[in-house]
Amino acid sequence: QVQLVESGGGLVQPGGSLRLSCAASGSIFVINSMDWYRQAPGKQRELVASSISGGFTNYADSVKGRFTISRDNAKNTVYLQMNSLKPEDTAVYYCFADLLQATMTRRTFWGQGTQVTVSS
Repeated sequence: QVQLVESGGGLVQPGGSLRLSCAASGSIFVINSMDWYRQAPGKQRELVASSISGGFTNYADSVKGRFTISRDNAKNTVYLQMNSLKPEDTAVYYCFADLLQATMTRRTFWGQGTQVTVSS
C-alpha cells in the first residue's frame, strides 16, 4: 500500500507565504506525477499544480506566478511554495500521486488534505 502524508497548512495573512509538503511512502516503483488540488467550501475540487516526470510542471491560471511546485525524487516528496496568498486561496489542499507500485500496478492515491486559510 502507499500513503501520502501532507503537512504545512495553516493560517496566514493576505500577502503571506506557506509551503506545503507531501511525502509518499510504501510500495513504490516509480512516481509518474504528483499534483496538488484544492477544494474550497461549496466548490468542486480543482487542480492547482502538477509535477510530471521529466521536470514538466503545469499551473492553474489563478496561481501562475505565485505558486511553485517542486519534487525531490529521492524522497518521493512534492512541495508547493505559495506566495502572495489571497483570501480566495483558502481551501483544503490535497496531494495526488499517479505511480507504479513495486508490483508494476499503476494506481492513484490521495492524501488526507491540509487546511490553508488566508485571512486577516
